[in-house]
Amino acid sequence: MAGTYAVIVAAGRGHRYGADLPKQYLALAGRPLLHHGAAAFAGHPAIDGVRVVIHPDDRALYDQAVAGLALLEPISGGESRQDSVRLGLLSLEDLKPERVLIHDAVRPLVGADLIERVLAALDHTPGAIPALAVSDTLKRDGGDRRIAGTVERAGLWRAQTPQGFRYGDILDAHVAAWGRALTDDAAVAEAAGLAVSLVDGDEGNLKVTSGGDLARLAAMFGGRLESRTGMGFDVHAFGPGDHLMLCGVRLDHERGLIGHSDADVGLHALVDAVLGALGAGDIGDHFPPDDPQWRCADSTRFAAHARGLVAAAGGVISHLDVTLACEQPRIGPHRAAMVASIAEAFGIESGRVNVKATTTERLGFLGRGEGIAGLAVATLRLPAS
Repeated sequence: MAGTYAVIVAAGRGHRYGADLPKQYLALAGRPLLHHGAAAFAGHPAIDGVRVVIHPDDRALYDQAVAGLALLEPISGGESRQDSVRLGLLSLEDLKPERVLIHDAVRPLVGADLIERVLAALDHTPGAIPALAVSDTLKRDGGDRRIAGTVERAGLWRAQTPQGFRYGDILDAHVAAWGRALTDDAAVAEAAGLAVSLVDGDEGNLKVTSGGDLARLAAMFGGRLESRTGMGFDVHAFGPGDHLMLCGVRLDHERGLIGHSDADVGLHALVDAVLGALGAGDIGDHFPPDDPQWRCADSTRFAAHARGLVAAAGGVISHLDVTLACEQPRIGPHRAAMVASIAEAFGIESGRVNVKATTTERLGFLGRGEGIAGLAVATLRLPAS
C-alpha cells in the first residue's frame, strides 16, 4: 500500500517547560497542541495516514486530545526523540509508504501550504525540510556570558518540521544511526549521505518550548482571528432501505436515502457550510461523487476532513447549526444524539451545535415525503487575511 504518511513525535516529557502536563497536551484555543497538528495532517488530501508516537504513560491524555480524528493506532516511543522516530518509521513498514513526513507535536500551526511545499520537493530530492533564513546577528558565548566572537550568518537556516523523506531512505538512515545523538531527522539523513533540500518555512510554524511561545501562539489565535460564516444545503431522495443516516445517527425507517455515500443529508450540509466559510469549494470538489472509493462512505469521514482543513488554516469552529426539513422521520426524539454525533465528528463541544427540524406544511417534494433536505450554517474563527 504505497502512499504518503505522517509520523508525529509526541513522546517527550517537556521537563524544561515546567508544566504539570507534557507540553504537547497543553491547550491552545481550547484544544491540546497535539490536536491541532494531527488534525492538519489528517485533513490534508495528500496524507494517507497519520501515526502518533506517544509516551506509554500518556495513552489517556492522547485519546482525549485526538478524539474524533481519523488516525492510525498510536505506538510507544523510545528514550530519545531519535529513538521515537525510528520506532514510528518501523511501525509503517507493513504499509510500504513511498514518502513520510516527520513532525514535532509541539508545532501546532502547520499549514497545508507548508506540507505541500515539502512534498513537492520530494519529487526531486530524497529529503526536504522547511527552514527560515537566519536574519539576526549571531554571537558566540565564551562560557561566561561574554561575547567570544561573531558567527557568520550567511547560509545559515533555522530548521522546522515537517521534514519529508522518501520512506526507505530515511528508515535505513535511522536504523544506521541507532545509538548516535543527532539533533533532527535531516541530520540523520545527512549522516547517511542523503541530499536534503530546503524549502521556505513559515514564521507561524512556531515550536513551543516555553510559556512565552505558547502565549505568542495564543495571541496569534486570539489577536488576528476573524469570524467567517458559510452556508450549506443538501437534498437526498428516499429509496429502498430499512434505515437512514442523519447527522451521524442511524435511524430505523421504512425507506432509506439515495446517495453515493451514506446520503447523510445533515452532515453533507454541515460539511458544505464549513467549506463555504473556508472558501474551499464544496463537498463534491473534495469527495467526487463519481469516485468509487466514496461509495457508501461514512459521512463522518467528510466531517473529519473539513475539520482538518480548518485546523490546517489555523482556525477553529465556533458554532454549527443545521435544519432538517422533512415530514418523516420525526427528528425530536433523536436531536440529542445528533448534537452529540455532530460535536464528535467536528471536534467541538456539544454546546456549540444546534439541530432543528421543520416541515414544509405538506408543500412541494418535501411535503409529499419524497426526500429530506438539510440547511446548515457554520461559523468559524480564522486568521485575518
